[in-house]
Amino acid sequence: MSLTLPAPLTIGAGPPLTPADVERAAAGPLEIRLGPGVRERVGDCHTFALRRMTDGHPVYGATTGFGPLVGFPGRADAADQCDNTLSHLTAGQGPDLEPALARATMLVRLASLCQGHSGASPTVVDALTAALATDFAPAVPRLGSLGASGDLVPLAYVAQALRGEGAAHTGGRRLPAREALALTGLTPVELGGRDALALVNGTSLTTAVAALAVASLLRSRTVATLLSGVLTDALGAEPAFLAPELLAAFGHRGTVRAGAELRALLAGQVPSGTRPLQEPYSVRCVPQLLGAAAAGLDYAREVVATDLGAVSDNPLFFPESDLVTHGGNFFGQPAAFACDQLTVIAVQLGNLAERQLDLLIDPHRNGGLPPMLSVDPGRQHAFQGVQLVATAMVAAMRRSVHPASAQSLPTNLHNQDVIPFGTQAALNAWETARLLRLLHGSLALALRQAAHLGNRRLSPGCAEVIGRIAEVSAPVERDRPLDEEVRRAADLLDSLARRPGAGSPGPAARE
Repeated sequence: MSLTLPAPLTIGAGPPLTPADVERAAAGPLEIRLGPGVRERVGDCHTFALRRMTDGHPVYGATTGFGPLVGFPGRADAADQCDNTLSHLTAGQGPDLEPALARATMLVRLASLCQGHSGASPTVVDALTAALATDFAPAVPRLGSLGASGDLVPLAYVAQALRGEGAAHTGGRRLPAREALALTGLTPVELGGRDALALVNGTSLTTAVAALAVASLLRSRTVATLLSGVLTDALGAEPAFLAPELLAAFGHRGTVRAGAELRALLAGQVPSGTRPLQEPYSVRCVPQLLGAAAAGLDYAREVVATDLGAVSDNPLFFPESDLVTHGGNFFGQPAAFACDQLTVIAVQLGNLAERQLDLLIDPHRNGGLPPMLSVDPGRQHAFQGVQLVATAMVAAMRRSVHPASAQSLPTNLHNQDVIPFGTQAALNAWETARLLRLLHGSLALALRQAAHLGNRRLSPGCAEVIGRIAEVSAPVERDRPLDEEVRRAADLLDSLARRPGAGSPGPAARE
């Protein structure tokens, strides 16, 4: 069966990868084109690396052992040295990462190698490019990387799968890697020279997962704005907490921006006149919370953008300077800090969504709507189960918020005496981002029910949001399973956040 590929992605020409590019690779087959001069640059660096490996100069991991065994000679045969590189690192544990994460990792590793400073052969570039054009995804255990010296263990599994060793995913099945390669029309790659170490000695898994988490949370911040605006309107709250003068006095640009977005969404709203003078913080302090989230996301986005354009490896080769330099460009501390920040943001946005859901189903605070938004309380329980699951999800999110980036443990005979745990930080961020999507899906269904039960005319912007949610969920007149509808609502909200201009400040925010 032939696969229809999306628009090709060019690497090595123009700007570096973006989180959107990483999402495309994660989603499925992607045609990669190398920019002008990329193959030549990679080939020249490979030739230079081979020369330096044989001219008597020590080159880490090529002529030496690995890690604290650097003082011992490596294996004399280059192919044998490559095999040894991967064999001793194939020690991962835990369930497989989702295939999407492995595919995203391959793209990020490819982009780093294409910069021509790693000494990898064009054969490796071709193998990664060919694999990404299919649905092939190496089977990679979740546990093993410290985010220091690169994502050594998980990337070893990527390299092994490309060689036809281990396991891989294709067609929704987990198969022996050699069989998966054959089914996708791929040929096992043969590694030599510095190929194996060039494949594993970078933070490509950390960077890929961080990029996916950033992309998801940027959408979720927009979704939180949309849902908070609809909640404000559905309750009939006074929008005084959005006054431009008030928010400008707070002094934070993100808060001003969030206020402008909410005012635009609520344009035409008619308050009920029955609400308290001051709303709960889950309504009144939304601009301040979302503004702070935006600022934190901007920081993380900048870190991820830098990492997507970086060369993550050791040593690096500079043929034009006749230089081989050993250092620490595989140390994922920037991403570790940024991803811990992403997790904190995701959890606080989750706290907000869960409290907004609680406000909406409480008849003492929701403006007269029935408890649990049930049309027949006692006989129909409506959103009772949804709230229980929302509480469970928030609890799960909170358990992940302890920063991974500060958990350094010395290892590797104290060669790695300070480590950032960037991979664990990135996976925490990505997993909390996924739970946040489901919390937003839960809140969206409750808002749709509140609009159905209420007697209010919503602002045009809020009515449009409710209308879109209504496309995936009918009113809850009789109790029914809502699990799949929550997931469909989460997907819908993602699509709304992807619309051009979604979440962008209007003219008022720019002034």
